[in-house]
Amino acid sequence: MNELHYQLTTIDGAFVLALSLLLGFEVIRNVPAVLHTPLMSGSNAISGIILFGGITQLLAAGPGETLVVVLSSLTILLGAVNMAGGFFVTHRMLDMFRATSKRNTEH
Repeated sequence: MNELHYQLTTIDGAFVLALSLLLGFEVIRNVPAVLHTPLMSGSNAISGIILFGGITQLLAAGPGETLVVVLSSLTILLGAVNMAGGFFVTHRMLDMFRATSKRNTEH
């Protein structure tokens, strides 16, 4: 049985990056304001996946792979900052809805 091996080239990576940027731009541009909070929660989950991928790459890096270690560390740092900041902003937005519902019940 023949095994299929496929390795991503630089052109493949650039194509995936460009397609991801275009798709992300179109999704964010067309989302109504009501759905921003759920979308932000979803992007926090995606940041968690990025964080997990960075940790996996960092653990798999061998000696002498300085570029992989630096990029993985940067990925972990940026993913953690994005995830923590996203959850902080989402929490603040949800508190704004709670304050509105408390005001409505008091009157």
